This record gives sequence, structure tokens and C-alpha cells, in this order.
Amino acid sequence: MELKDTVDLMWSDDYKERMCAEYWQLKIRYEKLHKMTILFEAGKLDFKPSCSLELLKKQEAAMLIYMNALEVRAAIEGVDL
Repeated sequence: MELKDTVDLMWSDDYKERMCAEYWQLKIRYEKLHKMTILFEAGKLDFKPSCSLELLKKQEAAMLIYMNALEVRAAIEGVDL
């Protein structure tokens, strides 16, 4: 799934579909950031980020906490992510 695939869900009148879009957008962004931090740590990035690895890892950690909260909420509310 790509971000463009979540657009219709974002415009839905159904909060469960909007929640799915929110989750998938976050998951897609998290996975890309995680891949980048791995390459950064390995010295394999093909560019030099303007912010530190430490800051990127803080962002990554916050995204994981947010993703977990959405997963728990989805389980409680019966939303199939």
C-alpha cells in the first residue's frame, strides 16, 4: 500500500475507514523512516540528513507509540486495520 491508496479512505464519512487511513499513512511513513535510520546507522545513505540520527530515532519511537495506540483502539472498537 502507498499513501495515494489511502486518499479515498480519508474522505469517508465512516470513522472506521478514516481510522484505517490514518493507521496506514502512519505505518507507511514509519516504515520509510525506519529504513532510513537503519541505512543512516550503517553508513549506507546516499544523502546526508540535515538532522541528527538521534532526532530521527526519537521521531521513530513516537510514531511507534502512536501506531500502538491506534492498534489498541482499533481492537477495542472492532476496526479491522
